[in-house]
Amino acid sequence: MLAQLAQCEFAVTKSRLSALMSAAELQNYENLSRQIESGIEAAKRNIESTKLDFQDAKTVRKNRIEYDVLAKVINEQPDRKEMDEKLSHLRKELASLEETREQLERKLDMRRKQFHVLVASIHQLQAMLDDSETEEIMDISLEAFDDDLSDPQKGTSSQPDVVEKKSE
Repeated sequence: MLAQLAQCEFAVTKSRLSALMSAAELQNYENLSRQIESGIEAAKRNIESTKLDFQDAKTVRKNRIEYDVLAKVINEQPDRKEMDEKLSHLRKELASLEETREQLERKLDMRRKQFHVLVASIHQLQAMLDDSETEEIMDISLEAFDDDLSDPQKGTSSQPDVVEKKSE
């Protein structure tokens, strides 16, 4: 009986030790589970922080690329001093060209006036010539008429000539 009692006590002790060991193991697993969960939470926070850092890095990279592009465009442009000098030179050249244009316009206007005077003089001379030709024709006609009066045969034949000369 003692052996059975010892066996029962051994089984109880073994069961109690197994229960204690199971409880300790359970506590160990709970601690390990909490550590894993806290590690997971820390990893999630780390991932979120890294995502934010990544977004910031992308923004910085994008800004740098834009800055480089703008810097390249700006560097391709001539500097302000050079542009001011070029602009000043072009303004002087423009003023010179405008002055030249005004001189040429005055000269052209003067030449137009001279041409107008020349054309008017030509018309006056033409009119004078036309008047003098008319007077000559009249003189010739009168001479022919006088000749016709003195010679009756010529008078009939020369009158159509006078009329033809007047119509010319």
